Amino acid sequence: MNLFRSVAGALAGVLVLVSHVPALAQPDAPPLEAYGNLPTFEDAALSPGGNLAILTTVNGKRLLLLLDRNSQPLNVLEVGDMKIRDIDWVGDDKVAISRSDTYDLGDRFIAKNAEFWNVMILNADGSGEPHFVFHEDRTILNAVYGFYGERRIGGKLIRFYSGLPLHRNQAGNWFYKGDGETLYAVDMTTFDARRVSSVGTSEESKDWLIDERGQIGATLTWDRSSDSWKLENAAGATVAKGSEPGGSVSLIAFSTDGTKIVYGVRPDGEEHATYWQVPVGGGASEQVFTDLKRPIGSFYYDPDTARLTGYRLDRKDAAPVFFDPEQQQRLGGVYGGMRSLNGTLRDFSEDFGKVLVTTEGNNDSGTWFLVDTMAVDAKPIGQSRPQIAPDMVGPVSTINYKAQDGLEIEAILTLPPGREAKNLPAVIFPHGGPRLHDELGFDWWAQAFASRGYAVLQPNFRGSTNKDDAFMHAGDGEWGRKMQTDLSDGLAYLAGQGIVDPKRVCIMGASYGGYAAMAGVTVQSGIYRCAVAVAGVSDLDLFVNRDTREMGDTRAARELRETWLEMMGKRKELSDISPRSLAAKADAPLLLIHGKDDTVVPIQQSKIMADALKAAGKPFEYVVLDGEDHWLSRGETRLKMLTEAVRFVERYNPAD
Repeated sequence: MNLFRSVAGALAGVLVLVSHVPALAQPDAPPLEAYGNLPTFEDAALSPGGNLAILTTVNGKRLLLLLDRNSQPLNVLEVGDMKIRDIDWVGDDKVAISRSDTYDLGDRFIAKNAEFWNVMILNADGSGEPHFVFHEDRTILNAVYGFYGERRIGGKLIRFYSGLPLHRNQAGNWFYKGDGETLYAVDMTTFDARRVSSVGTSEESKDWLIDERGQIGATLTWDRSSDSWKLENAAGATVAKGSEPGGSVSLIAFSTDGTKIVYGVRPDGEEHATYWQVPVGGGASEQVFTDLKRPIGSFYYDPDTARLTGYRLDRKDAAPVFFDPEQQQRLGGVYGGMRSLNGTLRDFSEDFGKVLVTTEGNNDSGTWFLVDTMAVDAKPIGQSRPQIAPDMVGPVSTINYKAQDGLEIEAILTLPPGREAKNLPAVIFPHGGPRLHDELGFDWWAQAFASRGYAVLQPNFRGSTNKDDAFMHAGDGEWGRKMQTDLSDGLAYLAGQGIVDPKRVCIMGASYGGYAAMAGVTVQSGIYRCAVAVAGVSDLDLFVNRDTREMGDTRAARELRETWLEMMGKRKELSDISPRSLAAKADAPLLLIHGKDDTVVPIQQSKIMADALKAAGKPFEYVVLDGEDHWLSRGETRLKMLTEAVRFVERYNPAD
C-alpha cells in the first residue's frame, strides 16, 4: 500500500461542485464502464469532530481521502481492488477500514471457501504503520466477527470487537477447536486485545451492549441447540428469556434514559421483529413501538453510551425520527430539505454540525452532500457516477398491476432516456433474496440497459418484503409457480399499456433472480427471447443439501432446511421446478455468469446447468468471473459481467 502526502491533485479531481460537472456533449449513451465500474464516489464517513473520509476513484486510482473539519487534506491511502465493506473513524485521528477476503478452506472443511472480515486501523495523518485487529495476537483467529462500539477509558480509546479464541497444542501450534464468539477490548494505541466476556460455545450466538463506563451492560445469548435465549444484565442476572424456534432475537440498545434494555424478537415465519424493553435490574418486559404504521428499518443510538436516540422506518423515503427535539430539528430538517431528491441520511458528527446526505433517482445518478447545519448550507462534494449526465438517467417510476389471481404487485419501471415509452424492447429483472425488494432510485444494472434502449421492469413479486408478512408468505411454495408468473404478468401489463413489445423481451437476474431467469426459459416457455442468470440456483435440492450440510448435523441446520423447503415447496417436487432438470425444455439462449469465489451460491450451480444444456444441445454461454464473490464486489469483474450481459441481450433481442 502506498501512503503519500501530496493530495492536492487528487482532491481537485473529486471535490468539485456537482453544478460544475459538465453534461455530456454528445447524445450517445455513456460507456458501460460508467455503470459497471465501482462508483467513482463510493462511500464517506464523518468523525465525531467532523473530519471526513471519502472512498473514491481519481484518475483510475481507488483512494481513501482523509480531510479535516475544514476540508483541508490530511492524507490519502491507495486501496486498489481491496473489498472494502465499511469505513469508520476511530475518534478524530484514526480510521478503521473493514474489508473482507475469500479464503480456500482446504480439505478439512465441508465448505470449499469462506469470506472472512478484517479491520485495518491507520493514523489519519499517515504516520506509523497500519494495524489489523487481532492480527498480532496468536491467541485469537485473525478475523473480526462483530463491532460493539468504542469508549474512552482511563484516557485510552478502546474498541470492542468479537473474535474466535485459539488454543495451543502440545506441539506449540495454535488451532481453533470450535469455541464461539468472544468479546475483546482492543486498545487503539497498543492494539493489545483483552478478553472481556466468557468464551462462548459452538452452539451459542452472543451479542453485547457496552455501557458508558466501557463495561458489558447486557449480554444476549442464543442457544442454537434448543432455540432458547436469555438476556443478562451487567451483574450476570437473567432479566428476560424465551424460546423462538425458527425465529431470532436481537439486542438493540439501552433506552434513552439508560434504565432499560431494548431488544427485538422475530417469530418463526415473520420478516420483521417486535420490540421490547426490560428494566436493567429485572422486571416485566413491555412491548414498544406498537403504534408505527410500518416496521422499523434501522435504529440510531448514542455511540458513547449505546442509548437509543431514534429510528427510521423500513422504507427508502422514510424520514428519520429522533427523540431529542434539537436533534430532530437539525437532522430532520436536513432530511426534509432533501426529501424531494430521494435523500438518505448517511452520517453525522457528534454535535450534529456536519451531516452527510446522498440523493439518487430521476436526473441523478448519485450525489453526496456535506451539510453544515449551523450555517444552513449544503455542498455537493461528489458524484457516484459523473460520466452519467442528468439527462442520461432513465426515468424511474413505480407501477402497480394485478397478477393472474388478482394479487396486486408493485414494480419499479426504468425507461430509456429521451425515447418515447411505446413498443419498447424490454428486460424483466427480478431481484434476489427472494425475501428482499426493489425501491425507487438509481439501479446501475437497470440504468445500463435503459441507456441501450430497453425498458427494465423490476417486479416486487409475491414473497418480496415491500409489503406485510402476509404478502411475503404468499410466496411460500411458489418458486417457479406464482412467483414466476408474477413476472410475466408484469410484462403482460406493460404490453397492454403499449409500453413494450411482448415479442422482444429477455429476462435477467442474480441469485434468486438468476434462478427466475433460468426458470423463465425452462419452467416457462414462449415468453422470453433470452435469459441471463448471474450466480443463479439451477438445482434446488442440491442447493438445500449443500447449504445445510455445511452447518453439520445441528438443530440450526435442520431448521434452515425447513425454512428453505417452506419457501421453495415440497422436497419431492423440487426437480419439477429446477432449471437443471428441465434443461432439455429450454426454449431460448441462456447466458450463465458466476463468480468463482461465491460463498453463497456455489459456482457448481452454474457449471451443472451448463453441462445439462450442453448435453441437451441447447444454446448457452458460460462465463466465470475469477476472483469475484456473490456480491460483485470488484470493479473489473463486475464490468465484465455487465459487458457480457448487454452483449448477449443485444445479440438475441436487439433494441433497434
